[in-house]
Amino acid sequence: MKNDQRPLERRTVLRIAAGLGAAATTGLLFTEGMAASRRGGASAARAPAGQAGAGAVAGAPAPVGAPGPGMAAGQALGASAYRLQPMTAHPPRLRRGLPPVRSQPFQRLPHTGRTMVLTFDDGPDPEYTPGILRTLRRYDVRAMFFVCGEMADIHPDLLRELADDGHVIGNHTWSHPLIPQLAPSEIRGELGRTSEVIERISGLPPLWYRAPFGAWNRHSFEIGAELGMEPLAWTVDTLDWTEPGTGTIVSRVLDGAGPGVVVLSHDAGGDRSQSVTALRHYLPRLLDDGYRITVPRR
Repeated sequence: MKNDQRPLERRTVLRIAAGLGAAATTGLLFTEGMAASRRGGASAARAPAGQAGAGAVAGAPAPVGAPGPGMAAGQALGASAYRLQPMTAHPPRLRRGLPPVRSQPFQRLPHTGRTMVLTFDDGPDPEYTPGILRTLRRYDVRAMFFVCGEMADIHPDLLRELADDGHVIGNHTWSHPLIPQLAPSEIRGELGRTSEVIERISGLPPLWYRAPFGAWNRHSFEIGAELGMEPLAWTVDTLDWTEPGTGTIVSRVLDGAGPGVVVLSHDAGGDRSQSVTALRHYLPRLLDDGYRITVPRR
């Protein structure tokens, strides 16, 4: 039997465990409002159009081909032995069942008032991530950072800084490959190796993951759930990786603002100076318009 094939018994056990874990994730997307009292104060080559093809989930955002941060897509990785520790070994706040196997990623938060989530992919990058962090600190706002494992491994101090500031760190694979082109063992290596680095450096396992280019497939959903992670896509794509100009990025965020919206931007993978500057402009305007910038909780 090939390594990529799992026995039926194991698949059944995993699905039963996923079902039991669903109860633990019922409150999955309840959000945590951030105080507004201080508000005054990607390297893989771009995927050709349509490359994701049948691998992308119906209803998910179309792959936009944002560059990733480093290794060539599909480069072989050693098999990762990463698994979440047994639940009995976790402190009480981390004890939870495995999430169910999804058939598509979350694209927005449930309507819980004027809340939005800001997400940044492909980092951490020492040239651009610190500027984003300074703006978020100024307004006492938390965001989600979907990091690539190779970038986190190279810049561990930045990853610790993200964790220390209370931001949610998600898994964006190791080398930013096109997931549908990988064998299940390669997907497991990309996600598992990255989760291992995130947990080793930040002290916490990632509970969310995002497929590069928005290209998901069945194997990625199954393996992500095995590793204890939920899939999160986005509602508004700033397309900042195309370097459209700071004003255009700002307009896309403000025009797309709404309850439950998840905004996609990047803090690595190319020149992200426009993304850093745009955040300084649109964040205070969102807060002034009554939006609470939040992160999802599980």
